Order: sequence, then structure tokens, then C-alpha cells
Amino acid sequence: MHTLARITVLTLALGLSACAVQPPGRSTNLPPIPPSQPSPTPSTSPTPGKSIPAKPAKPVPRTSASFAPPPGGNSHWDQKLGVYVLDDQSNTFYRQRTYFRWNNGWSRSVSPNGPWEDTDIQGVPQGLGKRFGQ
Repeated sequence: MHTLARITVLTLALGLSACAVQPPGRSTNLPPIPPSQPSPTPSTSPTPGKSIPAKPAKPVPRTSASFAPPPGGNSHWDQKLGVYVLDDQSNTFYRQRTYFRWNNGWSRSVSPNGPWEDTDIQGVPQGLGKRFGQ
């Protein structure tokens, strides 16, 4: 039993000696950390004849974090409207498995090609109603 106790004490002593803290002011032979250089900011005209546009502050998302995009269609998420806007069909929108279309009144469908059924403003996402003045 004494042998096991001695091995345990020696292991602890060696392990803790590796964790010794150096007193303040003592040099560590490490090279000094160079001061950080500020990154160049985009300019509209760094050299004559060349133009670099400034980066937008926040990229516009193509998809929503809450709603899935429409299947098989080109679209982008419009955060203000709260719907996907179909890129290849004018005034046609998508959210939660429903397509919405504005044509002097609202209609909805489960397919971007119809059949379309008329609906009132209550059946349309709030952002769309505001956008089309209702």
C-alpha cells in the first residue's frame, strides 16, 4: 500500500511542478507581439481610373430562417413583405405552401401555375397587403 501512495504523491508533485506560474517581470524569451495594422477601408477611388465599390453593411438573404422556399422555382426572400418573391412571374409570391398573386385583387393557389382562387386581404400575409395598398 505504501508503494501505491508514494507513486501517487510523486505523480502529483511532477504534474503540479509543470504548472508553476512565473513571477511578474520575468522574461520568457518569446518574441514580442507586433502591433496590429488597421485593415484598409474600401475607397471609391484608390487609384485614378479604378473604382472599388464599398461592401454593403449587411448582405440581403436569399432565403428565410423561418419559411422554406418554393419548390423548383427561382425566388428570393423579401424581408419587408415576409414572403418569397418569384423571379420569373410578376406579382407572384410564396409562403407556407401557398402562392399568392396580385392582379387587381388577390388570389391564391397551391401551384405557381394555378388554378387560382380569389381571396380577400385576410388570406394574404400582412406585408403583401401593405405593399399593395390594402
